[in-house]
Amino acid sequence: MNTAAPEAMPGSSELESGSPGSRKGRILAWAAWDWGSAAFNAVMTTFVFTVYLTSKAFGGQDQASAALGAALAVAGAAVAVLAPVTGQRSDAAGRRRLWLGVNTAAVVLLTGLCFFVFPRPEFLILGVTLIALANVFFEFAAVNYNAMLTQVSTPRNIGKVSGFGWGMGYLGGIVALLIVLQLFVQPSFGWFGASTAESLNIRLVAVFSALWFFVFALPVLVAVPELPRSARGSGLGLFASYGLLFRRIKAIYRTSPHTIYFLLASAIFRDGLAAVFTFGGVIAAGTFGFELKDVIVFAIFGNVVAAAGAMLGGSLDDRIGPKSVIVASLAGLLLAGTAILLLGNGNHHVLGVDWTGTTTFWVFGLFLCLFVGPAQSSSRAYLARLAPHGESGELFGLYATTGRAVSFLAPALFTLCITLATPFVATGQAQRWGILGIMVVLLAGLLALLPVKAPDKAEIAVVPAA
Repeated sequence: MNTAAPEAMPGSSELESGSPGSRKGRILAWAAWDWGSAAFNAVMTTFVFTVYLTSKAFGGQDQASAALGAALAVAGAAVAVLAPVTGQRSDAAGRRRLWLGVNTAAVVLLTGLCFFVFPRPEFLILGVTLIALANVFFEFAAVNYNAMLTQVSTPRNIGKVSGFGWGMGYLGGIVALLIVLQLFVQPSFGWFGASTAESLNIRLVAVFSALWFFVFALPVLVAVPELPRSARGSGLGLFASYGLLFRRIKAIYRTSPHTIYFLLASAIFRDGLAAVFTFGGVIAAGTFGFELKDVIVFAIFGNVVAAAGAMLGGSLDDRIGPKSVIVASLAGLLLAGTAILLLGNGNHHVLGVDWTGTTTFWVFGLFLCLFVGPAQSSSRAYLARLAPHGESGELFGLYATTGRAVSFLAPALFTLCITLATPFVATGQAQRWGILGIMVVLLAGLLALLPVKAPDKAEIAVVPAA
């Protein structure tokens, strides 16, 4: 049974009040969760299962896509409302690891149940419901997982540890995707899992993804201990927890306003970062003429570069600070995006070298991947540095909420820019201008971040106990 831990001094951070050192075993165990979760992110929700759900087998691409979009929108709203309170309650109860395990188990179960989504229209609702629910529990798990960053790192290596975790996630996605391609999607040899009857091969991808996540999620649940139970907010009912949440938000704004400013700025640029991956494959195929196999090959190389960028950025984070890394990364993204927008799929002669549209996308697309990783990693490390003692879960819950609140920005501007460009450009050339919409979001996030203090210059919030 957990006992209440003595309270840290007001204004102290959870990172600084934690253990003076971090262990390599715990870091590896923690990062293994990121490696395993890539099977859900890359395989289930990006490249394979959602593509299967929006195929003609489920009653038409338009109808299926609309159903999936609606289900994910409801899931996003649920995360926005519930994430901060779930983080708060796990902090107070000293059950951060427990709830990471419970929510991860829910994702694994729901992912495995996708095996029963047969390729018929009547199974569409089941499929989108399972994916949407899995997304909700995945976000809840991520709140506790991100909060545990302060338990496996120190003020001297938190950037490096965060970058290592992001890098493991990217690399895990590559390995999982390659296995899925070789065994299920384009099998290299004949076996029962290669059968396309009733889409057995794709449905077995769900089973594989569930097992992959389950196996690699186990180490963190064994190696990283629970925090002591806190007296702050423990024993509150659900509705009382919301009252405490709003009082704490007011207290954070009053005693550490730059924490709130960062949450708002990061919500904007994180939406732009997500859009880079969401629409990258779409632009590669639609504007630059990549075939599906070419998109997958680029995705593999892109993830390798993103992993390298995250790890390099993590090391720089500890030396020059997370804000500098994020600002440099956003600037790099804007430069690379501008090059893709201006050069397009045309042929150019640069310094005596013939430069094709394919070359343009490969070069500057990989630069985009290089800068996405550090921005994501340092954003997490930035917030962890500002988390008051025992409040990391609640703060990362707010991190998820603010991100969800503006998640419409990049998709909306991407669509708007294409719509506005359509009457003025040749057929098939308007999609490229959707890049401008993503760049506007990234620029807005960068401008919002510039006046925000670096974490070593910002006060740690003092929040009420109840």
